[in-house]
Amino acid sequence: MPRHHQRGSAASGGSQRQLRVAETVRHAVADILSQGHAHDPDLEGHIITVPEVRMSPDLKLATIYIMPLGGRDTDVVLAALERNKKFLRGEVARRVNLKFAPDIRFRVDERFDEAERIEKLLRTPAVQRDLHSDSEES
Repeated sequence: MPRHHQRGSAASGGSQRQLRVAETVRHAVADILSQGHAHDPDLEGHIITVPEVRMSPDLKLATIYIMPLGGRDTDVVLAALERNKKFLRGEVARRVNLKFAPDIRFRVDERFDEAERIEKLLRTPAVQRDLHSDSEES
């Protein structure tokens, strides 16, 4: 019986292997950054969260989403990570057992901003009025 699955589906986030490798890369990058192995003054002054890594289907490209604590200095941190990309790629290659060391690219994780926008929207008087009128009807 043939196995059927969706390749690279946006809803599932990729294959099981992509997800497993992405999580391993995420842990490796988070460890490298938290232990201060990347000796860059712009990185040393920041606590950086790595909420997600997405791998390409061929596992040769890792898109690493980052967010500095408090969401401050994202441009400075992103520039510092880009400067240290070669070092970080080498460290990831040593820690993650893959045939090829994935190229890495960094992106700022916008989900926190989006969650805050939705939270503010839910607190608006119009939405509150609708919520209270629905609960009174029940």
